[in-house]
Amino acid sequence: MLVHFLKLIRIKNLIIIAATQYLMRYAVIFPILESRGYKSQFSDFNFFLLVLTTILLAAAGYAINDYFDTKTDLINRPETVVVGKHINRRHVMTLHIIFNTVAIILGFYISYQIHLWKLLYIYIIITGLLWFYSTSYKKQFLIGNIIIAFLTAMVPLMTVLYEIPPLNKEYFDTLLELKDNFNDLFFWVTGFSAFAFITILNREIIKDVEDFEGDAAYGSRTMPVVAGIKTSKIVTVSLSIITIALLVFIYIKYLMYPCSSCITIDYISAIYLSLFVVFPSLIMMYLIINAKDKKDWHRASTLSKIIMLFGILYALIVWYNFTH
Repeated sequence: MLVHFLKLIRIKNLIIIAATQYLMRYAVIFPILESRGYKSQFSDFNFFLLVLTTILLAAAGYAINDYFDTKTDLINRPETVVVGKHINRRHVMTLHIIFNTVAIILGFYISYQIHLWKLLYIYIIITGLLWFYSTSYKKQFLIGNIIIAFLTAMVPLMTVLYEIPPLNKEYFDTLLELKDNFNDLFFWVTGFSAFAFITILNREIIKDVEDFEGDAAYGSRTMPVVAGIKTSKIVTVSLSIITIALLVFIYIKYLMYPCSSCITIDYISAIYLSLFVVFPSLIMMYLIINAKDKKDWHRASTLSKIIMLFGILYALIVWYNFTH
């Protein structure tokens, strides 16, 4: 029973979500703040609750998605179906409600702790988006893909949304005197969010091609069903090219020299991004262009997930650059 429950909530994905947020806090936010003489004002306990809330929302989303996706999954990937076979459908719906309720309560608590309770609306919006995604948006042209990409981008972004308000309050006088701000902090984390958005959008379209048969059988209007596989290839390859182009632009403009007074080029970032993001992206493009069957698209989908993982792990390079 436990194995099927963990499969339902995608335990591996939840671990990646938690790791992403902790990396943002300890490998990106903390080093940047400390390099400028500031300290985080958002407690470790409240941050733990923020991560827990994010995990609960994601778990609720996975559960409700499987609840409504059982028929198409029986065609696309029958070996992965849990709802109705191993876990009662009613129990899945109950889990969905419990996870969302607890997440919203915790979301209100941590928002209240930083005196910005309006952030609670984010949790309500996310809950609604995940529900409507599973019931209808997923079957519509590109809308479902964009929603998932947006929600994935929110994972790293949530960390900085809760870090900056307490910082502004604590260091208000200092910031005013020095004419300083925390825009660079927001910039760094937003960079990870933007990367997550593009790579996940790409992966979602790739997965739609992989699931073409089941989606077509049950009337889903995904890009491969509406525009065809050839068009989907063009879009996914284009998104990969855009990702590489943006990385090159950001590296040259912002990362080549880690700080304004540096004269040493940041070779570590160049090597890491080239080996673990750009090169795999080129391989993925090759796989997509030459894809002929479901297995080929599955390989591309798996590689896209690895690319995103290495993109998030770049946070460790950020940590090294700011602490050495």
